[in-house]
Amino acid sequence: MIEVADEKAPDTLSEAEVRQVKEREGERILAHVKSEAHVIVLAIDGKLWSSEELAEELDKLGTYGTSHVVFVIGGSHGFSDEVLRRAQQKLSFGRMTLPHQLMRLVLVKQIYRAVKINRGEPYHK
Repeated sequence: MIEVADEKAPDTLSEAEVRQVKEREGERILAHVKSEAHVIVLAIDGKLWSSEELAEELDKLGTYGTSHVVFVIGGSHGFSDEVLRRAQQKLSFGRMTLPHQLMRLVLVKQIYRAVKINRGEPYHK
């Protein structure tokens, strides 16, 4: 798990300043993404998957695509255009905005469930 720092910025920003913040955060994110990685960004406007659909997608990627999957949780202003262009998929956990720490916990739990599903093992529902 790699965490990059949020860009320090005041609470009120112009559109140009928001774009600059997203670009700087995006550069830090992309510096950690390997060229062969399959990138999935967590975004409100992404696809909604069930646990079983996430398991199926990870299984397909591991079997036919790449075993190096990177999930990216964006900063408070969202993603830079560069990060969005680099992403192969957008995944949503709903329309609510969650704190990064909570979203990270939910994501890890769902990855755990996906692994259990793919192994045919029971998991807590």
